Amino acid sequence: MNLKPLFEPRTLAVIGISSANERHPANVIFEKNNHRYPVEVFGVNPKGGKLHDEPLYERLVDIPKKIDLAVIAARADFVPDILTECIRAGVKSAAIISGGFAEGGRQDLQDRMVAVAREAKFPFLGPNCLGLFVPFRVDTFFLPIERMIKPAPGNVAFISQSGGILVDQMIKFTQQGVGMSKAVSIGNKALIREIDLLKYLLSDPVTKVIAFYVEGFAEGEGREFVLAADCSPKPGILMKSGKSAAGHRAVSSHTASLAGDYASFAAAIAQHNIVEAANEQELVSFCEVLSSYTKPIDGRIGIITGSGGHGAMAVDAAAVAGLSVPEFADDLKASLQNGLNPSIRSIASMGNPVDLTGSALDDDFVACARTLAASPEVDCIIVLLLPYLPGVTLDIGVRLSQVQKQFKKPIIAYVPHVEKYNMMIDGFELNGTPVSPSIEGAVLMAKGLMRKKPC
Repeated sequence: MNLKPLFEPRTLAVIGISSANERHPANVIFEKNNHRYPVEVFGVNPKGGKLHDEPLYERLVDIPKKIDLAVIAARADFVPDILTECIRAGVKSAAIISGGFAEGGRQDLQDRMVAVAREAKFPFLGPNCLGLFVPFRVDTFFLPIERMIKPAPGNVAFISQSGGILVDQMIKFTQQGVGMSKAVSIGNKALIREIDLLKYLLSDPVTKVIAFYVEGFAEGEGREFVLAADCSPKPGILMKSGKSAAGHRAVSSHTASLAGDYASFAAAIAQHNIVEAANEQELVSFCEVLSSYTKPIDGRIGIITGSGGHGAMAVDAAAVAGLSVPEFADDLKASLQNGLNPSIRSIASMGNPVDLTGSALDDDFVACARTLAASPEVDCIIVLLLPYLPGVTLDIGVRLSQVQKQFKKPIIAYVPHVEKYNMMIDGFELNGTPVSPSIEGAVLMAKGLMRKKPC
């Protein structure tokens, strides 16, 4: 299947336009793409007419241009025939927004669609999905534009069985400054599955990280997916539901998925090139750090802080995350101490965490980071920055990022996310250094770097 028309459409047909309901999903999709995206949009309604002075076509074949992507938002009973019409009209791909298929007990309808599409090698997303969002190109989500929160363009692609989870993650990505290359809702994934999207995204020059929310796999599908992800040069992140008995039942009623044996699945992906996110916080943290650093680490972290309490909390979080906080050798301690300004040299603690105290200057943080970046004793540095310390300036983010670029060792920062500190945060993020608004989040980012190397 050729998925390029899905992600790079020049023409879009929206099927199911309502003349009576302005907020009908098809109408919302038509309006937002017609006014805000470069794709050329055509509306389809069996009765014809107009929508805000735009002509509506009674049939796909009446549209004067060939269609790259059709968005189908009609009643489920009509969809198989509409799909057949799409194929006859030369449409190249489709996103089926409509629900009421396998998840609602109508496996027969879903099977009919799949049979038609497979015979014609016609790719479609869904059904029972939101479709896809590609920054500056197309948005098939039936959510009003004024209510959607969309992350800035970036290098993380997110594929989700649940449209609601996808939208929630887009909000969280925005809050934490994680950019998105593509967002794809696959719903019942009757035809296009995770593995199909994985294979497509491997050749996508914009995407560096591929994240998945999965409810379940069909028989043998999980193994196929894991093996494909294992050889991916791009990091893969997976968050799964249906882990409990109750969750298993909820998954089945949502997208008609088979949740399967979670323990076996978790054990399998732990042995391969996939990072499992246990929850939404881990998902966002992993996406952010892997969008900056793709090289796996062993999990030995060095912590630099201006507060002993913050350092202690980071050590506890590291223990929970399975990270190592090694005691430094004497010669490394001496090097760290010698790099400090004389006013704090006698009061700073050279253990791990390195506690520079509230009297530290930018130069002290930078000197310690340089020493740890050059040391083989740690393979990742976490810097806990308290912007209110008098000796810390808004330039610290840029300066520490320069250390990371020079030594090629991951640096992760904790900075409270309030507007007053945005310039400091920007100094990190604009230079490719991830920043977490919480100590736990910074540690989780380091955890996300502990993954198996690609096969």
